[in-house]
Amino acid sequence: MNADPLLTLMIVIPLLGMAVVLSLPSRAHDAIRWTATAFSVPPLLLAVRLLHSFRPDGGFQFVQQVKWIREFNIEYFVGVDGISITMIVLTALLCFICMIASFGIDKGVKGYYALFLLLETGMLGVFCALDFFLFFVFWELMLLPMYFLIGIWGGPRREYAAIKFFLYTLLGSVLMLVTILYLYFASDPHSFDMTRLSQTAHVPMNVQLVLWTALFIGFAIKIPAFPFHTWLPDAHVEAPTAISVILAGVLLKMGTYGILRVNYGILPAATLAPAWHGKSLAFWLLAALGTFNIVYGAVCAMAQADMKKLVAYSSISHMGYVMLGMAAFTPQGINGAVLQMFNHGTVTAMLFLLVGVIYDRAHHREIAGFGGLASIMPVYTGVTGLAFFAAMGLPGLSAFISEALVLLGAWQAYPALTVVGASAVVLTAGYLLWTLQRMFLGKPNEKYLTLPEINFRELCTLVPLGAIVVFLGVYPTPILNLQSPALLRLNDQVVQAAAQAAGTERVADAR
Repeated sequence: MNADPLLTLMIVIPLLGMAVVLSLPSRAHDAIRWTATAFSVPPLLLAVRLLHSFRPDGGFQFVQQVKWIREFNIEYFVGVDGISITMIVLTALLCFICMIASFGIDKGVKGYYALFLLLETGMLGVFCALDFFLFFVFWELMLLPMYFLIGIWGGPRREYAAIKFFLYTLLGSVLMLVTILYLYFASDPHSFDMTRLSQTAHVPMNVQLVLWTALFIGFAIKIPAFPFHTWLPDAHVEAPTAISVILAGVLLKMGTYGILRVNYGILPAATLAPAWHGKSLAFWLLAALGTFNIVYGAVCAMAQADMKKLVAYSSISHMGYVMLGMAAFTPQGINGAVLQMFNHGTVTAMLFLLVGVIYDRAHHREIAGFGGLASIMPVYTGVTGLAFFAAMGLPGLSAFISEALVLLGAWQAYPALTVVGASAVVLTAGYLLWTLQRMFLGKPNEKYLTLPEINFRELCTLVPLGAIVVFLGVYPTPILNLQSPALLRLNDQVVQAAAQAAGTERVADAR
């Protein structure tokens, strides 16, 4: 462990940016926009340095560990490994892109950008935190900015969507807090150290299963997994474009990241507690819910008339692949799951940005209200086609690799569920191609013959994401090399802890 301040700088700089933005005159809209954008650049540059200096075989790196509240052994403890590095990079990239995408916001500009910078601090903190108390602080820090960003700058039903998002997330937070406190008092000495809680917290197996379930519900709300998914379509439809990008691109991943880092990492014995056919109840639950998410999300997406709602339900479907890969817990499955977390973040960000482009021009998102846009906005059509084909999992684009790895890994553990999940690819192609046909082909709608083409600023937000989608579709090795060693270590940790717990129980029974 070293004391490199890189991660701390990434977390603190947006917070400093918030203070600077708040000090600017409220009417200086351009100054506020460019200042906030400028403060989102250093975290992105630091993320590039992080990528360059990161050693995949090195465990936790760029660690800072400082006593925070000594009386309760609470620390400011941050670090990065192969599980979190891609999420940190994705967060920094999308926050910078969303700053540019938010230039069209003209109501309460100072408040919007100040809250956005606070949100960036919270998101980066979640992926960096290695102290459970600090993790919870950052987790809660995201809640208020997102609530106000939806509730003030959202659509006609923004208050309803914001309150629903807040209540769902708060329920998960309460369950998480109770679990954190139990683990703290069960550890000897009392500690919130996430890297050591699996060894220091002495918890009976039946209690571990209860704690695992409570944590899972808290994280499943964020994914969102059925039946906790209903907040997502409302939040997406009402949120401004940039906030929809952050919701789908980053916040949903916090659910699956939390399961990997906390459920698997801190309660490994409960994760592998045997249940049926040699597979744990936890894995069966994840696999079943993941498969259901895949199919249910795709069917719901096909029924949508609103383009933004269609993309929202497609996110539910694609996050199902992450859950299925995590449940397989094979090298291919878990690598595919973490890769899908990153790939979905870039693809769905493109989709929501493209929805925002057409909404800014036509002031509605009804798929049937368009037609023939390919002849009116050919460049926009081409970029949308790339994003749609990537979401379909077309070979040569990034999502194909991650979904294929998930299915390869899941087949070894759950062949029947894998067949069901793979079959949903047809549904995905169906709703995306149908949308392309209705919006872009056929006779143009005379109302929109003069719609302006996508502009340079909008292309600046989309081209980097499109380049990543193509690059990782052709050559995914760099990102797989980053994450694979950490995932293998997690696998070994879970298996060893489960074996140790089983041995301890046999000794207790013999006595």
